[in-house]
Amino acid sequence: MAAVTAVGAQRQARGIPASPDDKTIVHVLNRLGFGPAPGDVERVRNLGLQAYINRQLHPERIPDTAMAARLAGFETLAMSTRQLAEDYYLPAQMQRRQAQRAAAADAANPEMMRPAPERPAPGAMQGERRVLAELTQQKILRAAYSERQLEEVMVDFWFNHFNVFVGKGQTRLYLTEYERDTIRPRAFGTFRDLLGAVAESPAMLFYLDNWQSSAPQGAETSMQQRRGRAARQPQMAQPPPQNRRRGINENYARELMELHTLGVDGGYTQKDVQEIARAFTGWTIDMPRQGGSFRFDPRMHDSGEKIVLGVTIPGGGGKKDGEMVLDALAAHPSTAKFIATKLARRFVADDPPAALVERAARRFRETSGDIREVVRVIVTSQEFFAPSAYRAKVKTPLEFVASAVRASGVDVRNGQPLVNALRELGMPLYGCQPPTGYADRAEAWVNTGALLNRMNFAVMLSGNRLRGPGGRQAGGAPIPQDRIAAEIMAGDVSETTRQTIAKAANEPQKIALLLGSPEFQRR
Repeated sequence: MAAVTAVGAQRQARGIPASPDDKTIVHVLNRLGFGPAPGDVERVRNLGLQAYINRQLHPERIPDTAMAARLAGFETLAMSTRQLAEDYYLPAQMQRRQAQRAAAADAANPEMMRPAPERPAPGAMQGERRVLAELTQQKILRAAYSERQLEEVMVDFWFNHFNVFVGKGQTRLYLTEYERDTIRPRAFGTFRDLLGAVAESPAMLFYLDNWQSSAPQGAETSMQQRRGRAARQPQMAQPPPQNRRRGINENYARELMELHTLGVDGGYTQKDVQEIARAFTGWTIDMPRQGGSFRFDPRMHDSGEKIVLGVTIPGGGGKKDGEMVLDALAAHPSTAKFIATKLARRFVADDPPAALVERAARRFRETSGDIREVVRVIVTSQEFFAPSAYRAKVKTPLEFVASAVRASGVDVRNGQPLVNALRELGMPLYGCQPPTGYADRAEAWVNTGALLNRMNFAVMLSGNRLRGPGGRQAGGAPIPQDRIAAEIMAGDVSETTRQTIAKAANEPQKIALLLGSPEFQRR
């Protein structure tokens, strides 16, 4: 298999130019990462373009010690969900409840004199905010400074593909572990492994409500129910009905097919949604508010026979019912095409060439969903290096902010101003509410207000006006405007932009106008 893969990789690399010019190198840096940083073009030229691409496809081979040092003070990033719950979320929850009871008592007895409320204790509500602050900062700092640029692109791609929303109840408690332990280690693995890990993730189980999905009471579908009421009675005593809504929830089943695997036109029916929802009953969370992990509860499971996409799943399979569904979906031709299309859209064009999508989908099927090999097909293809693909993609706010920081050479030590900027630009990290994730097409991000906000950020960055807590400077001075234009943008600056920059009063204004230019908004 290794020999076949090597031969396949060599065949697929024919699209890589043997003697790439600077624009081609910048194109690769813009697509496989978050744009060039000072010195990157020369480093890639010396290494060789094909060698650089292959290194990025194997991030485990790239030392990233400077990034590790930058994140060393973010202690919550290494903590388990249970630790985060005990140290931060549960104390904050208790404090909120105490405040609510005090407010209710005051409302009931307005004339009663009470002492002024105490300031929140360290490790309570401030600690809860610290968890999210460190998580959001690490994401933008990794995008801006990690040597493993393609890994950061893929982690962002897969998180967006399997999106969960920080504002949905206890989902926020599981975000750190979800990205760290579910998404990141599998960004270049097999799609089936990633799909299974997401299905068992408490973040996804909570976000799409599957942790509450169970066979309805009174339904004669489970093996336990057919044994009679006497055997059934003690099983229904736990968990308490006020803490768990009985009945099947179809949210995860629907999004599993429409957004995670087959796609909206993938050939499934509403009946398939219902049957898959039955298959995933009992996939739940052990003590979710205390940071518990995945648990399969046979008492909640519908153990009857199911038919999914024409395939019969025999009764009595337990957790295996859901595993069989995941096996079938991961191997379905519609899934290969859907994933290949989304990856080609990310790396090549909003409307990727059909021939490239077909080759990537074929590679998906040939390798049983090997993500690394599918990405390799795309980023070494002739379509990827075609002139029509050059600067054909509009940067998302995340891509714009990260690329501006990289292009400017500014050393941002506190990532909070960057996190705040993304919120202002309409892309709060982990803040996309619908399961679709953030849009991957230009029309979602191109409008007058958005471009003005991008220019405002460029002014703050170039003027060294990014501020951390307490008003401290968040970064150093950027490199000169002419170097950004020549090296980072490979001279790809229109005459209109050059004339506009020439009218600027000082260097920071010139840098801001360049970073806010139409050319810099594209990758």
